Amino acid sequence: MSLPRKKPRPSPAEGEFLFELDPEPLEECLTAYAGVPLFVRAMRSLNVAGGVKDHVHVKQRQRGFDEATYVESFLVLNALGGDCLEDFERLREDAGLKEMLGHEVPSPEAARKFLYQFHDEQELERAQAELPVGQVSYIPAESEALRGLAAVNRGLVREIGSRCGEQRIATIDLDGTVIESFKREARRTYEGTTGYQPMLALWAEMDLAVADEFRDGNVPATKALLPVAQRAFQALPDSVNEFYFRGDSGCWERNLVNWLRDENRNDGPKGRITFGVSVRMTPSLKQHIARIGENLWMPYREDTDTISECVDLLN
Repeated sequence: MSLPRKKPRPSPAEGEFLFELDPEPLEECLTAYAGVPLFVRAMRSLNVAGGVKDHVHVKQRQRGFDEATYVESFLVLNALGGDCLEDFERLREDAGLKEMLGHEVPSPEAARKFLYQFHDEQELERAQAELPVGQVSYIPAESEALRGLAAVNRGLVREIGSRCGEQRIATIDLDGTVIESFKREARRTYEGTTGYQPMLALWAEMDLAVADEFRDGNVPATKALLPVAQRAFQALPDSVNEFYFRGDSGCWERNLVNWLRDENRNDGPKGRITFGVSVRMTPSLKQHIARIGENLWMPYREDTDTISECVDLLN
């Protein structure tokens, strides 16, 4: 006796299409950037635009966007993941973004012209003329417009600090970041690529950039770090009363380390700054470590792959 065959189940892919495309355009204004209002509201509550109006004056004409609108547009571009001026064109295609901001964003060409106004050719030529014989890298002084932007950022940090008065500790994390670039002016970095190596100082506990310095890619990581560190500590709000500093081996530089050690230091907070700086493993340092007895090593940290120990070399 043969059993009846089961009727095959229909595939979901054979079912009815559950919706139809309406050829009539929607009257509502749509956007792909629904998260922007929260970011912009935070910026405006911190009065970034007011800081720009007070400190940044580069426009020669009254027509077009003002400086605050340009700065806000660049911040929005960065927040949305833009990494080049041409990405402004994509933002301009989104009608809803304009409605949320209350203004358009600039075209790539207008944004480029705005950025060019922060360049000071005289400072560049002065740095080149003062370059010692045999050296090829230099750090030109910042233009007035760039100093104005730095003042805006200091005001922003202090405003955030006033809202987080319970944060009494500040660790300044100083490091350079290689940014690859194929521009004609870009110099070769220690990684072998061409690009730039800006120096950035972060307030680690708050994840805030408190100072920065734009540099060519061929500028050594140990060059002139003290001024950046000084500006970083000067930017901290008055509510901070406990100071720390950390850096990689590029920060093992005499002027910076001596300044950190000096509790009566100039251009910085008085008192103790506890700091930790990596040191390159030189042959003499390696020999000194090898002479340290096993009983002096202390546990530092442990994970699944490594057991780390530390020792006080000064004792």
